[in-house]
Amino acid sequence: MTFAFDLATAVTDNGNGVYSGAVHDGWDIRGNANGGYVMALLAQAMRSAANRPDPISITLHYLAPLPPGDFEIHTQVIKQGRRFTTVSASMMFGGREAVRAIGAFSEAPAVDGAMRHNETPLSDLPSFEECMRRTETGEAVPLALMSKLDMRLHPDDRGFAIGKPSGVPRIRGWFAFADNRPNDTLSVLLAADAFPPPVFNLLAVPGWVPTVEFTVHMRAVPAPGPLRCEFNTKEIQGGMFEEDGIIWDENGVLVAQSRQIGLIPL
Repeated sequence: MTFAFDLATAVTDNGNGVYSGAVHDGWDIRGNANGGYVMALLAQAMRSAANRPDPISITLHYLAPLPPGDFEIHTQVIKQGRRFTTVSASMMFGGREAVRAIGAFSEAPAVDGAMRHNETPLSDLPSFEECMRRTETGEAVPLALMSKLDMRLHPDDRGFAIGKPSGVPRIRGWFAFADNRPNDTLSVLLAADAFPPPVFNLLAVPGWVPTVEFTVHMRAVPAPGPLRCEFNTKEIQGGMFEEDGIIWDENGVLVAQSRQIGLIPL
């Protein structure tokens, strides 16, 4: 079976570090491609250039919105080390640079067999079946992306969706694909930006939240099942906020940490 996410993140190697592909319709919010989906597109080309499978650390700066359409990704291997390969990339869309990225690629480290110290408590979340699924048309803003996913929100954190924001800038939930695609390190990048921003639970009317910069640190290869996710915002100032995320797999293994800087919707 060919899964929708794999089709939507496919790129073609044109040689000399240049890759081509298309931003697919349906992976967007209000017509603009989701930032995690865009990160997965860049990572697909960058890991090919690095000849290493996993984005251990990847950072994107978003320079322009991305509607559906064709693109080119220009990559450059900055350093080829014994353990990590560092790659930079630029996504060209419509004759201009839309995204700039840099990342370190390797094989995601094994959880066992090395020093381990975890202080972040596992997110308090009801089971996957007990959490309500987000739908494409179930909220004030149409969400094309939700037709591709099976995302479940904690009942206490979905007040924004029914006009009753909780007042706590936190979002917890489960991430899975609607077509049952197993999760891996590429899909974790999408999961890190697929949830509603925590600031929605402080806003009377949620709107599009542009991302300025987005970083994901990969800590392990996830088990194939749903991902347990939590996102929090602590500081809002000058029209901007930070969003810190932590992602575990279904076995409670820490998979990734993320941070992004976004703009409060006007």
